[in-house]
Amino acid sequence: MKAIVWTKYGSPDGLELQEVEKPTPKEDEVLVKIHATTAFAGDCEFRSLKFPIPLMGLFMRLYTGLRRPKRITILGQELAGEIEAVGQDVASFEKGDQVFGTTGFGMGAYAEYMCMPGKPKGMAGVLASKPVNMTFEQAAAVPVGGLEALNFLRKGHIQNGEKVLIHGAGGSIGTMAIQLAKHFGAEVTAVDSTAKLDMLRSIGADHVIDYTRQDFAKNGEVYDVIFDVVGKSSFPHSKKSLTQNGRYLLANPGLSHMLRGRRTRSGKKIIFGASSHKTSDLIFLKRLVQEEKLKSVIDRRYPLEQMAEAHRYVETGQKRGSVVIIVEHDDKT
Repeated sequence: MKAIVWTKYGSPDGLELQEVEKPTPKEDEVLVKIHATTAFAGDCEFRSLKFPIPLMGLFMRLYTGLRRPKRITILGQELAGEIEAVGQDVASFEKGDQVFGTTGFGMGAYAEYMCMPGKPKGMAGVLASKPVNMTFEQAAAVPVGGLEALNFLRKGHIQNGEKVLIHGAGGSIGTMAIQLAKHFGAEVTAVDSTAKLDMLRSIGADHVIDYTRQDFAKNGEVYDVIFDVVGKSSFPHSKKSLTQNGRYLLANPGLSHMLRGRRTRSGKKIIFGASSHKTSDLIFLKRLVQEEKLKSVIDRRYPLEQMAEAHRYVETGQKRGSVVIIVEHDDKT
């Protein structure tokens, strides 16, 4: 089968199209024929080993291979496709089922096929039946951004009528966070660059701020929740924009955020940490999609063969929503 193999750390040039062995599912696994995946910002961090926490790159080398990737050789966290084969111990899926999901820490979606557990276990990812009103391409852009946004907004205990500001709102997580915060009854202000503002309004943002022209922390407004998706703001700079019991959510914390900790003298909370992906949450997102309360935002589409180019575009920071990768199959696979 065709796959994009991660051959070296650093630039997108290390992503090479190769022929690799088609996997065979174990008794408790399903084989997914992938029709679409995404070039996610997290995949780019893995590939380049450029993380907000400097030592994370070293830890990743120790895990995947010091000189080149060995333990993980195929990246990719999101997928949509159909079940090709089912292990004998799997009762939740049948051959031909259309599914979407996230692969978890093990990656592997940059390929024509991959095996996933029939039931969630550890950090191996989650899978659910695809929303009936979405194409494979649309569905592939939901899982990671949707699950991350849902997890953090729940940690922030968003209440009906609260004011929420989302910083870095134009990416995969941010576009989902806007729609989910609106679903929970919040008044949403979205912050991003000029070119993304119309898109942010189109998916429900009540107010938009162009960070290239205005600093949200200096406009006099206060918010119950500030959700920094990209880790570009700081708590000391932003705390005056929080209400007395406000919550500052960090999806991508840097070292300074980690050292500061979660508690402040003012009673305002700093919330960060790894998200847990659950099948029940993916099914919740699916229900919102089918009720037309949640949709994916797709900026560009690339064929699998152009994965390196897709990564280069993602790293410009200009993408709106998700960059989807189309996986085409021939009769021999």
